[in-house]
Formats: sequence, structure tokens, C-alpha cells
Amino acid sequence: MRILMSTITLFMTGFFLMATAQAQEGWIIKDSNNSVSETADKLVGIIENAPPKLFARVDHAAGAKSIDMELADSTLIIFGAPQIGTPIMQENILAGLDLPIRVLIWDDNGQTKIGYLDPEALKARYSIEGAAKAFEGMAGAVAKMTDGAAK
Repeated sequence: MRILMSTITLFMTGFFLMATAQAQEGWIIKDSNNSVSETADKLVGIIENAPPKLFARVDHAAGAKSIDMELADSTLIIFGAPQIGTPIMQENILAGLDLPIRVLIWDDNGQTKIGYLDPEALKARYSIEGAAKAFEGMAGAVAKMTDGAAK
């Protein structure tokens, strides 16, 4: 019985770790040296001084607070540029489910994180063969912007 329980525990631990790793697969996650609010402010400032258009800033923690619930600080920034997103959606309109770009900034036990879907994962998710230039532009832009916000 003891061996069976140990085997089940080991299996469940492995399953949990595998599920956790898969949940983050395809995402680029970075540490930020700033608070969630400061990081979001910096990212918004970078976006407003660049070609992409800011579509929304969603404060998830404020939403939770509005219904008397608690949630760690987390802010979603949604932005995009038609010159990048349009060629991708011309290849597969369903990519519009993941566009415009979304960047989540959150507090992870005192460490601010900034994360977004890797453009290569987006490309694979929708089996897009073309739009290589758009994906390159997206990857470079979002990396540069999030790096700037994280500093």
C-alpha cells in the first residue's frame, strides 16, 4: 500500500509539473525592476511614442476590488499596429483571437513579471506559413518595448 501511495504521489507531482510547464509554453516572461503600475506606465509611454496604437489598459486588481475580492496587482496592456497585424490575419483570420498584442504585467510574490505570447507560438498556433516580415517586426517591437518597460 505504501509503495502504491508513493507511486501515485510521484505520478501526480510529475503530472502537476508537466501541466505547469505547458501552461507557460509559448510565452515570453521577463522580470521587471519596477512595480506593476510603474512597469505598465512605462510600457504605455513607450507605446504612445511609437507607431503601435494603445487600445486598452485593464487593471485586473481594481476589477476584483470593485466586487470586494482580492487579486495580486495585474495589468493587461493591449496594443497593436495594423501594418503588422493585418498581414498575419490575411494568412489566417483566426489569429485575430490573439491580436492585437496583449502584455500582462503582474506581481508574483513581490517580483513584477511582464509576459506576452511569443510571436513564433502565435505563428504555430494558427499554422501561418507567410507573413514572415510581420512576425519579425512584431517580435522585435514587443521585445524592445517590454525590455524598456522592465528597466
